[in-house]
Amino acid sequence: RGPAAGRAAHVETGSVYLGTSVQVAGLFPFMQASGLPAEGVPIGPDLLTHEMVCLDPPGWLGRLTNNPSIWVQGQPGVGKSAIAKRLCLGLVGYGYAMLCPGDVKGEYAGLVRALGGQVVRIGRGLDRINPLDSGPLGRLLPTLPEQRREILLAEVNGRRGELLHALLATAHGLGRRPVAQESAALNAAIRLAAADPATDPTIPDVIKVLREAPGPLLDRLMLRSHDEYLTEVRAIVAALENLCDGPLSGLFDGPTTTPLDLNAPAVSVDLSAILTAGDHVVAAGLLACWAYSYSAVDTARAFGVLARPVVLPLDELWRALRAGPGMVEAFDGITRLNRAKGEISLMITHSLRDLEALPTEEDRAKASGLMERCDTLILAAMPMSELTRISQRKPLTDAERELVASWASPTATGIDGTTQVHPGRGKYLIKIGQRIGVPVRLALTPTELELYHTDPAPRRQVSAS
Repeated sequence: RGPAAGRAAHVETGSVYLGTSVQVAGLFPFMQASGLPAEGVPIGPDLLTHEMVCLDPPGWLGRLTNNPSIWVQGQPGVGKSAIAKRLCLGLVGYGYAMLCPGDVKGEYAGLVRALGGQVVRIGRGLDRINPLDSGPLGRLLPTLPEQRREILLAEVNGRRGELLHALLATAHGLGRRPVAQESAALNAAIRLAAADPATDPTIPDVIKVLREAPGPLLDRLMLRSHDEYLTEVRAIVAALENLCDGPLSGLFDGPTTTPLDLNAPAVSVDLSAILTAGDHVVAAGLLACWAYSYSAVDTARAFGVLARPVVLPLDELWRALRAGPGMVEAFDGITRLNRAKGEISLMITHSLRDLEALPTEEDRAKASGLMERCDTLILAAMPMSELTRISQRKPLTDAERELVASWASPTATGIDGTTQVHPGRGKYLIKIGQRIGVPVRLALTPTELELYHTDPAPRRQVSAS
């Protein structure tokens, strides 16, 4: 009853009004954005206008975004992985390849298998990855002209050196970055171990070169005696052997057993088998798998083996960055190709406090830049203190902070065993550059509910009686 009540056969579209900055200055800051273009992966209805919200950062390059990377942050259990998987699923439908280079909990394996993809399980008695593997490039190097081969081999050896420097900085290595003389010895040993372009060196091969101390290695270091050489390399030899022994034994100390199939719709490198070995082991595993995966993509693209764009979800980001000093620089070097070639990295974490706890001031400053370079932010439920940290890097309005914070805590009912859904479950604020954020609700299909389920604990069924 009453004016405008009842059903309507047709709903008029909203009116758009334009005005100069002089006329509309009193309305700024605007309470509601004009909405995102209806392009890309459908996410769900806008919580305020109920229009469909879509997300297409790579398609918006040069218009709404300058970098296709996406930063996803929120409390545990509110749906960070769910929206990441929706994006991956949608982008695969648009012709992208999905590559999860380090699936710590094995939660992407179901989606990858459903897409007809490949799951590589890393663990003792399972698959093994050689982090020094050159990927598809290794099979093509011997067929190249000598000059071209030398150029590409130098680039690959540089990446190998970057990775070993990063692994040596972890707790299972030196616990620090190699000093100048150690670095020179390591780089020279990598080049000597990779002298045969038909085979990829392994970490034990590098150790063997360092132990044998061939003449070119001694000449490179300008040492006068074998005793001086032993003094310089003893620490890095022991550290490299630690990477092949103990908790990491059998994981990264030999040739790759199952190469990544970059022709598959989706690929996941599953690290769930080593999850119980501790954070330091998982961090080393993530670094090795990220380096191997990104190198495989880069070299495959350089040779025209991979023509499709790739989306790479990087979950549990904080685990690798906290592994030791210099990890942020190593991560930035490993993932740099997305900014040059349009690859999409989904960086997923639950708190900036993890980044603020990095061991050095240099690492903390560089980690802050990881989020600042992402033009697309997806913010799930989190407390106001965390939103304040984000605002120091990416400005948020008071209304945006209050909305996201309101999703963070369920209301207390005083009734044990309530079936009430967490208020922040499936709700996100999507912020593109400096635009007003768009609040959206993700509604999963029955198939997605089955594929995305990541809670291994059985949920208690509460009777309505």
